[in-house]
Amino acid sequence: MKRPSKSFEIALSAISCAVVALALTLASYVSFLMAAGYLLAVFALMVPLAKDLFWGEILAFLGGLLLALLFGGFAFYMNLLPFAAFFGLHPVVNRLQMKYVKKKAWYAPAFLLKAAWFDGAMLLIWFTLAGVLGFQSAMWYDWVKQYLYLVAFLGGTLFFAFYDAMMFLCQISVNKIIARIRR
Repeated sequence: MKRPSKSFEIALSAISCAVVALALTLASYVSFLMAAGYLLAVFALMVPLAKDLFWGEILAFLGGLLLALLFGGFAFYMNLLPFAAFFGLHPVVNRLQMKYVKKKAWYAPAFLLKAAWFDGAMLLIWFTLAGVLGFQSAMWYDWVKQYLYLVAFLGGTLFFAFYDAMMFLCQISVNKIIARIRR
């Protein structure tokens, strides 16, 4: 595959950055659209990766995150924590896995490493946000606190297995769509 020009890389990354910023800002203002905003932002970050533009994706991630922080105001920074800790970087890790992990024996360790990262990120988010969002007054808080690690590691790993498989399929679809762009 011919390496795209720098101007093409910048343009593709800028479009990706704009969509990420818009999706995360919308997710910050309209709380029931949080998951949809995250997914749209993740799909936007897959676009530069379809042309193997890793630095373009990293810059789109950082730029989109900073713009969403500025557009949403610093009051919404906690809404961006899950995206910054895991969801925004996951497409890069998946693309690196698609590119460099060729032997089947390495699939399981790669999955376990990513699942541990996901579970750790979710625990970080729980410990960071539980006090801020006032979860202590919720009636389910004591149950979750008692079984937190079981819920995080078992439930989180099961959810991550589904999420990771779907993101691989989405990256393949984005690759096919972006391959039509001649550059």
